[in-house]
Amino acid sequence: MLDQRNHQGKFAEDYVRVLASAAGLLVYQDDLDYDGIDLGFRYPGRAGYISSPAIEVQVKSWSTPLFKGPHLQYRGLNEVQYNKLVEGPFLVPRYLFLVVVPPEAERYARVETEGLTLRRLCYYRGFEGEQPIAAPSTKRIVPIQVPLGNVLTVRALRELVGAPTGSLA
Repeated sequence: MLDQRNHQGKFAEDYVRVLASAAGLLVYQDDLDYDGIDLGFRYPGRAGYISSPAIEVQVKSWSTPLFKGPHLQYRGLNEVQYNKLVEGPFLVPRYLFLVVVPPEAERYARVETEGLTLRRLCYYRGFEGEQPIAAPSTKRIVPIQVPLGNVLTVRALRELVGAPTGSLA
């Protein structure tokens, strides 16, 4: 059995993979997490003038969320990780995906007669236009505000990628 930290992180990545599958997107992963990116999502087709639009994300999980007004106040990125999301410009847009999970692993998913329920929500945040931190350190944390309205849904994921949304919810 996985230890709690790895179990929680794996569930978070699988949670967003399920959304990508429902959205009809391809999921890709670099062979080494060297650039601060956990997963990439690509629309396998044309969206207007663009072929195969994509985004790249760093996925974080969190079982003890801190709410501050209309935001989650996340304190789980160090300055080096933050810069890997900010220090562009990037050809492929980058986001932070923050999956809020129950503290108990046995509550991550529930199977019922009508289907499978994955517990809690994933929120997203982009960093376009933000300034990187000069002389970043892995020892200093960057507080990140993630809007509670940025819930990652099938439609939201397709919109972030730049894929046609059609009649998706």
